[in-house]
Amino acid sequence: MRTGSEETRLIVVRGNSSSGKSSVAAGVRDRFGRGLAVVGQDNLRRTVLRERDRPGGANIGLIDTVARYALEAGYHVVVEGILYADRYGEMLTRLVADHRGVSRCYYLDIPIEETFVRHAAKADPVYLAQVTEYQLRDWYRERDLLPGGIESVLDSRSTLDGTIDRVMRETGLADLPAHED
Repeated sequence: MRTGSEETRLIVVRGNSSSGKSSVAAGVRDRFGRGLAVVGQDNLRRTVLRERDRPGGANIGLIDTVARYALEAGYHVVVEGILYADRYGEMLTRLVADHRGVSRCYYLDIPIEETFVRHAAKADPVYLAQVTEYQLRDWYRERDLLPGGIESVLDSRSTLDGTIDRVMRETGLADLPAHED
């Protein structure tokens, strides 16, 4: 089922825990302004549904539905999360294929050691107490890429600002106006 319009942009940002996905999504929205929806896996899975990440989870369909709804409403969309390829890959590749506008997918390829450093720098003490280095290691999947080579792989040499600049440029968001209201 086709979704969005030729004017809408769909961006998928994936990677391991603490790779910078949420920071990239927030940075793109801050740079663009109104009219860009961030569809966060953690928010929908953990907060809305309070569901564990498992194959066939309800959050997979919810992420798809929310992204499609926002695209149909004329919003640009950033879908961000760990989004393991074996669990979310089919939904994501179908969403990208169905989108009428520009779609770009990015995988943040950060080594496990850098993951630990980035995690320790998080400002949320409750999250830091809940998520341990053991869990980060358990969740970590090296180069968990989507099938078909649809993702641009960004490594730890790409700074946050550099990654945001690249996403803005490659999607054409840098040249589009934000929504007025």
